Amino acid sequence: MKKAGLLVAFLAILFTAQSQLITSKTSKNISVGFDVYTDILTKAPAGIDSRVINQGFSFSTTYNFKVGESKHIFALGAGIRTHNFYSNSRIDNVKADTIVFTPIDEDLNYKRSKIGLVYIDIPAEFRFKFKENWKIGIGFKMGIAIDSKSKYSGQIVEGGPYRLIKEKRINSLEKYTFGPTLRIGYKWMNVYAFYQPTRTFQRELGPEMYPLSVGLTITPY
Repeated sequence: MKKAGLLVAFLAILFTAQSQLITSKTSKNISVGFDVYTDILTKAPAGIDSRVINQGFSFSTTYNFKVGESKHIFALGAGIRTHNFYSNSRIDNVKADTIVFTPIDEDLNYKRSKIGLVYIDIPAEFRFKFKENWKIGIGFKMGIAIDSKSKYSGQIVEGGPYRLIKEKRINSLEKYTFGPTLRIGYKWMNVYAFYQPTRTFQRELGPEMYPLSVGLTITPY
């Protein structure tokens, strides 16, 4: 996940630098967006309680194609997306063929337990512009899983010391995900939503998890 975080930072710096170098005519055709959101699990593993705030972040850049002579555009691009799912459970074995979440024993003290997922995204979106800089974006994006990990901070046995356990590459994740996106905003600030109707884990090899991401999009370029 650290490598994924560095990749996000590198891409942000790269595209910001590029946006400063391109001509004013070309810059109208390129957009850079930053999404900050929380994930709501519309279906969580049985007996598992998810945290209210599951913060995530995504970054994307798109090329904008004008639709006829109108103000509206069609945008196509690439980006990276992260999800963090916090709960009162742990994965029994991240390398197992079948992934099972088990609730943490109530007698154990722990600070946090989460899984983190990272995807490369290919977003496509129709952006409808109206008077006074109001806009609506209706789109779709496909994600390709590139990284995953579980992280637990707490006791392993009752009365024992706190431990930090990190495990990389959770098995049986779906390689590809997709879903619709919606943005409604004014100038550079937008309300953002993304729903993933595809499974997070492969069928019969993990729990059904369908995240709904809700947050804000900032589009400085």
